[in-house]
Order: sequence, then structure tokens, then C-alpha cells
Amino acid sequence: MNRTVAAIGSAVFFVVAPGTVAGLLPYWLSDGWHSHAALWYLRIPGALLILAGLVVIVNAFARFATEGIGTPAPIAPPKHLVVGGFYRYVRNPMYVALLALIVGQGLWLAQSSVLIYGAVVWATTALFVKIYEEPKLAQTFGEEYDEYRRHVRAWIPRRSPWRSVD
Repeated sequence: MNRTVAAIGSAVFFVVAPGTVAGLLPYWLSDGWHSHAALWYLRIPGALLILAGLVVIVNAFARFATEGIGTPAPIAPPKHLVVGGFYRYVRNPMYVALLALIVGQGLWLAQSSVLIYGAVVWATTALFVKIYEEPKLAQTFGEEYDEYRRHVRAWIPRRSPWRSVD
């Protein structure tokens, strides 16, 4: 797979996966993103989380095409372990960003249903990471992934970026 094909595949997967999980489903849960009791003081942190989530998730998806030469989709995985950009701070920036997007929408709209959905999404992705993704990465990238995993936490970002010894 070359970078162009990887970029197209990542873009398609971006629309399908995060587009559904962080866009379409919160839209349905909130009656079309209508706020029923939006409080102004929830909108500011909500907007900040949405903005931060968008920056991180777009960057993380782009890294799969440029650095990994693949996609985040399990059917077209990267050829190289992606450890640059936000991946230097946290192992799962896409999932952290996805959660930020959902929680941000829940706060912006003052919709508890969206916040509860966010908790379900986090639990589901954490289980997926533990049961499938981490074992698959360890099998595929071996010691390179093990070293990365020793230095970069899964869910809580580091204060400073990790740099490989290579």
C-alpha cells in the first residue's frame, strides 16, 4: 500500500468510524443536536473539548497514512508502528479524541444521554484495546511496540513527548 491509497483508506474509515461514533450517534441521542437545557457555562468547556478532539483525531488519522503507510482500520493496518505526533504523548490518541468529541457535545448540549453514551464508548474501546488491539500490535511489531508501551500510557497523556532511543 502506498501513501495515497493509505490516505484515501484513512479518509473513508474516518467518515465511517468516528463519523458514526462521534457524529451520527450523538446526533440521534440529542434529537438532532438540539439543546434542551444548555447552560452557557457548559458550552465553553464543551467547545474546547470538541475543538481539541477534532485537532487530535484528524492528526492521528493523517499519521496512519503518512507515518504508518496504512489505515486505522483493522482490514488495512499500517506497515510501521505509528509513534509520532500525539502518539508520543498517549498510545490511544484517537480514542481519547473520540471521547473528547462526545463529552464535548454532551456538555455543549447539556445532554446527559450523550455523556452516558460517552462512558459506554470509552468502556467499549478500552475493552477492544485490551482484548484485540494491544495483543495484535505486540504480535505485529514485537519489541518496538513493547518499548513504546513501557514508556507511553494508554489513556492519560504524558507531560513531555516520548522519543525512541533509535
